[in-house]
Amino acid sequence: MNKSVSYQTLFVALLFFMSCNPSVSASETSSPLVPEPSSLVVVWTSGDPDVAHRVALMYTHAAQTNGWFKEVHLIVWGPSQRILVGDKDLQEKIAKMQEDGVIVEACIACAQSFGIVEELRGLNLPVRGMGGPLTSYLKSPEHTVITF
Repeated sequence: MNKSVSYQTLFVALLFFMSCNPSVSASETSSPLVPEPSSLVVVWTSGDPDVAHRVALMYTHAAQTNGWFKEVHLIVWGPSQRILVGDKDLQEKIAKMQEDGVIVEACIACAQSFGIVEELRGLNLPVRGMGGPLTSYLKSPEHTVITF
């Protein structure tokens, strides 16, 4: 199940419940059964430089520097890998994000298909299989996964 859908559904149900029961305060409706995600995983796939500069990397970096999550991951996957190896500004942003604590990794299957494994490793990115780790993130209540 998509976590964002389940949280949205829970939120709508909570609002409905509170509107039907005005004597119930918000603090009474918080539930320890729904853990708050402590880790953000951003899967950056878009080959669009505007998405990279103005959305994906901007939000990911802000989430780390503002402490919105205890841990922030960026997975560079697919066409995003090609624009990264060809764009010095993006490379500088990624380096700064790593310096600030964002965990950045790249998918080896995509990197091999584009013939850019060594270029990505030259940017100090671990290049490895990401299907298993992404699946674990998706199944874990501690992680919120978003894709750009």
